[in-house]
Amino acid sequence: MAARVAMKLMKECFVFRKLKSNNITRHYFATASSSTNPPNIPKKVPHFSKKGRLLTGATISLLIGGGAYASTVDEATFCGWLFNATKLVNPFFAFMDPEVAHRLAVSAAARGWVPIEKRPDPPILELEVWGRRFSNPIGLSAGFDKNAEAVEGLLGLGFGFVEVGSVTPVPQEGNPKPRIFRLPKEGAIINRCGFNSEGIVAVAKRLGTQHGKRKLETSSTTSSTGDEVVHGGKAGPGILGVNLGKNKTSEDAAADYVQGVHTLSQYADYLVINISSPNTPGLRQLQGRKQLKDLVKKVQAARDEMQWGEEGPPPLLVKIAPDLSKQDLEDIAAVALALRVDGLIISNTTVQRPDTVSKNPVSEETGGLSGRPLFDLSTNILKDMYILTKGKITLIGCGGISSGEDAYKKIRAGATLVQLYTAFAYGGPALIPTMKAELAQCLERGGYKSVYEAIGADCRQP
Repeated sequence: MAARVAMKLMKECFVFRKLKSNNITRHYFATASSSTNPPNIPKKVPHFSKKGRLLTGATISLLIGGGAYASTVDEATFCGWLFNATKLVNPFFAFMDPEVAHRLAVSAAARGWVPIEKRPDPPILELEVWGRRFSNPIGLSAGFDKNAEAVEGLLGLGFGFVEVGSVTPVPQEGNPKPRIFRLPKEGAIINRCGFNSEGIVAVAKRLGTQHGKRKLETSSTTSSTGDEVVHGGKAGPGILGVNLGKNKTSEDAAADYVQGVHTLSQYADYLVINISSPNTPGLRQLQGRKQLKDLVKKVQAARDEMQWGEEGPPPLLVKIAPDLSKQDLEDIAAVALALRVDGLIISNTTVQRPDTVSKNPVSEETGGLSGRPLFDLSTNILKDMYILTKGKITLIGCGGISSGEDAYKKIRAGATLVQLYTAFAYGGPALIPTMKAELAQCLERGGYKSVYEAIGADCRQP
C-alpha cells in the first residue's frame, strides 16, 4: 500500500511538471500556482536528475521491501510502519512550490493514499466536550482542507477532530500567487491566502455526500452513569468542525456568517466564526467589543432558529488573533461570558515577526506567520483568556504546536483541545501518533489521570 501511494504521488508530480511545461497547469490543478517559482525554489525538481532518479528508486524499493516484511506481522506493527514510511515521501514535497505541495497532500488524503490509524489512542487522552467524545484532544486546524475534500482521509490519520474551511458564502480565489512562503529552519510558514474558497454550496454538496456515508455511531462502552457516549455528531464518526469566513467584498459580515450557518451547520459538530485572519481587509475589526457582540448575537440567533433534534444545535466558537491588547482580550472575554459563547480558538496567525524569524529575508513577506515562532505569543494569550473567562469557556489552543510536549503546555495554559497545521505540513502523518504518545507520557509524568485534570494547571493559584 505505502509503495503504491509513493508511486502514485511520484506520478502526480511528473504529470504536473509535464503539464506545466505545456502551459496547461490550470486544467490539471485549478488552485495550483501558475506563477513563476520564487528565487529560492529550484526550477527543476531533482526527480529528473540521475541523483533524483536513484533516490526515487531507492525510496520505492525500500517501501516495497519494508511493506512486504511489515505485512507479515501484526496489524499494530504494520500500521506503525505505514506511518513511518510517510517520512520517506515528505522530502519530495520540499522541492515543490508550497501551494502545489499542499494541493498534492490534500489530493492524496482525499483519494485515500494516506495511512489509516488502526491502533487505539491511549485511554488517558479521551475526553468529552460539548457532549461529544474525542478519542484524543489533538486536531487539525482550518486552512489545510479549505473545501472539505479530504475529511475522511484526515480523520483516518488519527486526529481527534478535523476543522475544514474557512468557507465563504460566494466562491473567491483569494489573493494573488505566490501567497505561501516557507521558513523551514524556523519551522514556520507565512501565508496571505485571503480566504480562497469554493464557497458554501460546493462544500455543502461534499459534506452532504459524506453525511450519507458517515452514520452517527455510539460507543459500545458506557460511561459511569450508564449513558451512551456519542462518537460523532451530525456528520458521523469523528468530530468535524466547520470554519466560516466572510467574502472580501462583502459589506455585511454578519449576513455572510448567517448564510454559512444556515447552509453548513447541519453537517458540523461545531461551528467557528473566523474574525481573525490578517489577510482579509477589515476582518479583525470585528473583534471589537460592540462589533463582536452584535455579530455573535446575530449568528447565534440564526443557529437557534433552525430545527434541531435532541442533540441540539452545534456549539458556536470564535477564533481570535494573537495580536490583541489587554483591553481587547478583556472585551472579548466579557462578550464571550455574557453571550455564553461555546468556545474560543486561540489563536490565528500573527502579523508580528519575532526575533527568531526577523533575520530571514522571507519574513519580509506580507501575511500571517504560523509555526514555532508563534508558540509563546499564542500560549500567553491563551493563558490570559483562561484567567479572564475563569475557566468557564472551552478554549482550543492553536499556534506553534509541533510536539506532544507543546500540546501539554497548551493544555496546562488552559486549552481543552489543541490544533496544529504548520507542523503537520512539515512533519506529515508520522507526526500524529508521535504527538499522541508524547502527550500521554507528559500527562502520566505530571501525575494526571486524564486531560481534564491538566487543563489550566499553570493558571491556578498555588
